[in-house]
Amino acid sequence: MTPPYARIAAELRRRITEGELAPGDRVPSTRQVAAQWGVALATATRALAELRREGLVRAESRVGTVVAEPPPALPPASGAAAPPGDRVRVAAPAPRDGDAARRRPGAGAERELTRERVVRAAIEIADAEGLPALSMRGVAARLGVAAMSPYRYVGSKDDLILLMADAAFGELGYPGDAPEGWRERLEIAGRTLWAIFRRHPWLAQLSPLGRPLALPGLTVHADWALAALDGLGLDPATVLDVHILLYSHVQGLAINLEREAQIAAATGLSEEQWMDVQGPALSAIARSGRYPAFAKVIGGLGEDGYDFRLDDLFELGMRLLLDGVTCLVERSRASGRD
Repeated sequence: MTPPYARIAAELRRRITEGELAPGDRVPSTRQVAAQWGVALATATRALAELRREGLVRAESRVGTVVAEPPPALPPASGAAAPPGDRVRVAAPAPRDGDAARRRPGAGAERELTRERVVRAAIEIADAEGLPALSMRGVAARLGVAAMSPYRYVGSKDDLILLMADAAFGELGYPGDAPEGWRERLEIAGRTLWAIFRRHPWLAQLSPLGRPLALPGLTVHADWALAALDGLGLDPATVLDVHILLYSHVQGLAINLEREAQIAAATGLSEEQWMDVQGPALSAIARSGRYPAFAKVIGGLGEDGYDFRLDDLFELGMRLLLDGVTCLVERSRASGRD
């Protein structure tokens, strides 16, 4: 019997080759495939990985899996003009003795495989499809190697996720000549973390605040923030509190990046489309008279309405947080003078 992943890949392949899905169109996500065909996420991941291996689809960050552009037509080998619209295929030369072994599928990729390549391939999958879509088999398919090959470099999926997080957090660092003001330094820390979470939204899902990850790549950000707060007269516990509040502000907003992508994939609705669906219900609540403050704010928005932007909320939160720390530092210095 044909395995389920192959049947799914065959159906999606048919949709692509027959033009039902055009280049750039989104292919059903891993979760959508799993729900539509009634299979496990691992099976859905393997089906999409098969299409990626064939070059029919590609992963696009924060969009998902989309149909790849077809390769350009090759020129006629004989110099004769090709029929309009036809793609010319050039026959491969007959293999020489020993070529079969050297051209074995994945043989070159196996020789070039490293831990860094395994980690980078896993990050690309998580960036495009979310952490639930990640599997060791999917990483192997993306790299074009045997299913068990990544285990030579990474012991388990949990180990792989930690390596991914360490690498992702380590992508951005800090300037060697730090600003003198603590506020500027904390602001740099917040913006650097936000940029990393923007690149890799799945990072926000890994660990709650009370269970910090012991990763060198993440500790770099903590060390910068703690150094910014050094010498301000705050006790060590308060310094840690401020650092955790800064991190939680960034992480708390970033959680919504991944959740929004998951909900959009599951429902097929963008944020704007979702609000269009919910609009009548929200208007009814505002007109009910039971929530006057809510009705006043909603009515005051006018025809332009409200644009929900996480980047704007990040900026506002940073200003309020840093203003609060300013008051805390001034109060600590004032009590020290008394």
